[in-house]
Amino acid sequence: MKPIKSFREYVEKLEESGEIVKISKEVDWNLEMGAITRRAYDLPAPAPLFENVKGCQKGFRVLGAPVGLSPDKEHPFKRVALSLGLPVDTPAPKLVEEWSKVPDVTPIPPRTVEDGPCKQNKLFGEEIDLTRLPIPWIHYGDGGRYINTYGIFVARTPDGSWVNWAISRAMLDGPQTIAGVVIPTQDFGKIYAQWKEIGEEMPFALCLGVDPAIAMIAGYPLPSGMSEGEMMGGWYGEPVDVVKCETNDLLVPASTEIVIEGFASLDELVPEGPMGEYGGYVWTGRGKEVPCFKVTAMTYRDDPIMPLCVAGVPTEENHTNWGISIAASIQNVLSKQDFPIRECFIPMESAAHWFVVSVDKNRDTKDDQKLAENIGKAVFASKGGSYVPKVIVVDDDIDPSNLSQLVWAIATRHHPDTRVTIPNQYIFPLVAYLSAKEKADAVSTRVIYNCLTPFHSWPEETRPVEASFRGYPEELQKKVMDEWKEYGF
Repeated sequence: MKPIKSFREYVEKLEESGEIVKISKEVDWNLEMGAITRRAYDLPAPAPLFENVKGCQKGFRVLGAPVGLSPDKEHPFKRVALSLGLPVDTPAPKLVEEWSKVPDVTPIPPRTVEDGPCKQNKLFGEEIDLTRLPIPWIHYGDGGRYINTYGIFVARTPDGSWVNWAISRAMLDGPQTIAGVVIPTQDFGKIYAQWKEIGEEMPFALCLGVDPAIAMIAGYPLPSGMSEGEMMGGWYGEPVDVVKCETNDLLVPASTEIVIEGFASLDELVPEGPMGEYGGYVWTGRGKEVPCFKVTAMTYRDDPIMPLCVAGVPTEENHTNWGISIAASIQNVLSKQDFPIRECFIPMESAAHWFVVSVDKNRDTKDDQKLAENIGKAVFASKGGSYVPKVIVVDDDIDPSNLSQLVWAIATRHHPDTRVTIPNQYIFPLVAYLSAKEKADAVSTRVIYNCLTPFHSWPEETRPVEASFRGYPEELQKKVMDEWKEYGF
């Protein structure tokens, strides 16, 4: 398939595919928009396109659940496939495999153009009133209205050698101010630290509504120093068109729906959070103080569309976009080591807390326990693996994306004595179950579950046969399937 090169085109493709419901009825930005989107995730249902948000600037629209699961039961990952420019019937592990190739593409730098759709309307300084945008108060218990849940922040090192495109949540602070989350261990935080070191405010651009594949790569744990825009060009096979911001020198995707630009303060802090998170919880209590992002300009397309991810219990974009991208980045690493890897996946239901890898059941190894342990340690050593606290290793007769098979494998093949726990490991501080101290230190125990069977090393006559339909001879399976309707089903 040909890649979709703008968010607007993506919305049109979703509508053509029956993946969108247009909501012209007035909807309140205060919780109602979030509740409708959550309900769409849970069913799953088509993505809601809100066209009439109470008290907000006319013409501005919001697409909820842009990469949620599809109601098409045969192709639940349709929106992910469309985002990546892959066939809609691509199986989930195959999506991971294809996306795992991104770090190995030949980078193609973005192409600077003079103008683009994002420049159709321009506002500066006091003309800007972000409170008039259809920015939702998403969850009961959130600390404020979240302006960014699925847009990308653009930042660049002071020397210009590295441009980072990243999804990072941001809360509305005022008509021209945003509370921006800066995590020191993430790339966005590393670039902010470089600006702080030289004593200059960091230029930023918040791009709401970008090419769907750009949003996907912004959730991909690429090696630090690797620019997403260049790798996206490699994935497309042609440059991404970018255009210069109005009040700083950053370059942003030209087709973006809304660009909000400015400078991140080095010393002014504003409150942010709490917010419902990808683990499925809204943490009670006060939020924290984060840098104030001061807005100097806003440019936007006519009748712009903002994306909305309502983070929480699976499955939403943190699990489809981020989970698949994390799994892909880890598969890229594992494929370059001497492991008999077959498939990799992060089950949606695990809220990105499990990484599952299947290995060749005909592998040439005498020590399955060592194999599982080495795979787990390789995962934890990777950049993508830093987000995942639990690794599950299974044989390749288990589909890592099939939760029923996975539960069966964990229940019947994992012996508690084979579990490997590794203490004092770096861990992403938003992992749901961490204590306050573990979150602050970003250190906790990580675990490897060995669900490999020893059957492959047993004499063939002593190997157990799976007691399921696929345990019957292949000829009989085919006969039953071919004659299924004749039986009366």
